[in-house]
Amino acid sequence: MTISCQRNKFEIPEAITYLDCAYMSPLPRKTIAAGRAGLDKKAQPWTITGDDFFDLSERLRAQMADLTHANAADFALISSVSYGMAVIAKNLDLPKGSKILLLDRQFPSNVYPWRDLAARAGAEIIYLSPETGQSWTDAVLAAIDGETSLLALPQVHWIEGAELDLIAIGKKARANEALLVLDLTQSLGAVQFSVAAVDPDYFVVANYKWLLGPYSTGFLYAAPRHQGGQPLEQCWQSRFGSENFADLTQYTDQMADGARRYDMGERSNFALLPAVEASLAQLLEWGVDNIEHSLRDITKQLATIAAKHGLQPEITSPRAANYLSLKLPVNAPSDILQQARAASVYFSHRGDRLRITPHLWINQQDLHRFDQTLGSIF
Repeated sequence: MTISCQRNKFEIPEAITYLDCAYMSPLPRKTIAAGRAGLDKKAQPWTITGDDFFDLSERLRAQMADLTHANAADFALISSVSYGMAVIAKNLDLPKGSKILLLDRQFPSNVYPWRDLAARAGAEIIYLSPETGQSWTDAVLAAIDGETSLLALPQVHWIEGAELDLIAIGKKARANEALLVLDLTQSLGAVQFSVAAVDPDYFVVANYKWLLGPYSTGFLYAAPRHQGGQPLEQCWQSRFGSENFADLTQYTDQMADGARRYDMGERSNFALLPAVEASLAQLLEWGVDNIEHSLRDITKQLATIAAKHGLQPEITSPRAANYLSLKLPVNAPSDILQQARAASVYFSHRGDRLRITPHLWINQQDLHRFDQTLGSIF
């Protein structure tokens, strides 16, 4: 189902054309209201009960389970992708001489932890690039063999907007007893993803892009087979029975059930978590399948406009519905972003490409302004 323009749900002035959700999303009005209510609650701490430290976290886990076809107990609350990757890396023991597969020009938060782990384990990192006529998925599948111990991948490449077939990759990874760790920050909430279909070992996601949530919040998914590991920090809420404040000094080494043991400290952020809940509720109301279908239509319209001005996607892999990555000509001006922003049009410049990433707030006026702006620049 195509979703009609939802601009009224966001505080985006009519004079602004915002095509940069892959950089950072605006917050929905309901999310802003929920965050303000959370701040008001913290301003009156006598209204905060013991249940407030736990109930909202559990609702968020349930929302993520609905969003990804998983179980609520499989999710930990984290602050960032780097935090989640650090948790994962702490719990991996890779064979010496094994291979870690990454994509060329992968986002750094999904690179640095594996460089460190490779150095400690004596493993080798392989950066993959498609050969001529090959897709990113084909390149990954061709590289998996019996020496592969870990694949650390995105669902959507953050520069090119290429979408990987994670179901096929997950199947071959398991056949070769390799671990599959995913960063879904540039896709979850805009592109369909199913834990049941992909069966990753872990995934992490930051909330501030396609989940339409606040900065410094995110989630770690750990498959049930990986829920017996060590947390990155010793958070009191991650211990069994921590709901009973009166007995907190009855220290225990028993951890909370599921992936809760991996929660960050001070997870019960009374301002940010209500905002996260509101954004996830909005996504679930729209339906990710409907969002993806609608964004594919919007990016197709933007691609048609870009083609009028000599800009093409130039991608051999299937393009994710939420991304339009345009190859820049050799003689492109160096101040593209400055010219675009002077016209109140916002997108990103990554490498030799313009990254155009809209959401459901785009209207006909935005399309017209994008056309005019590209015409003036190119």
